[in-house]
Amino acid sequence: MTIRTELFRLNGAVVRDPAIAAWMKKHSGELGAIAHHWFEVMRKCGDEVRELMHDGCPTACLGDAAFAYVNVFTSHVNVGFFQGSALPDPVRLLQGTGKFMRHVKLKPGTATNAAALRRLIDAAYSDIKTRVEHG
Repeated sequence: MTIRTELFRLNGAVVRDPAIAAWMKKHSGELGAIAHHWFEVMRKCGDEVRELMHDGCPTACLGDAAFAYVNVFTSHVNVGFFQGSALPDPVRLLQGTGKFMRHVKLKPGTATNAAALRRLIDAAYSDIKTRVEHG
């Protein structure tokens, strides 16, 4: 992984944001269940994980440095990564062409390589931890 000094920092991240609970309740259908599951995976990355709503999306941070988010659309869920372009993705789940951000698109009824997505989330957390600790 390439270490860059640019971090996406957000003020106000907390251990459990009540706004995320409200968002999850509002998105209680099949797509919401997918988003909730993957956000829970993000929450469990480490004791230092904090969260907040950013641009209408539940966002996971290490302190104030954002590393991942979920968002529900009409027919799919995005699991996104703020430093996704630097993540190892041997199964090529990541989509997007931005300088930093990438996402994985999940659709109900479509098989998901859950192990590979979990590895991406773990890698995003490890990556942000390295960036924060070693600048």
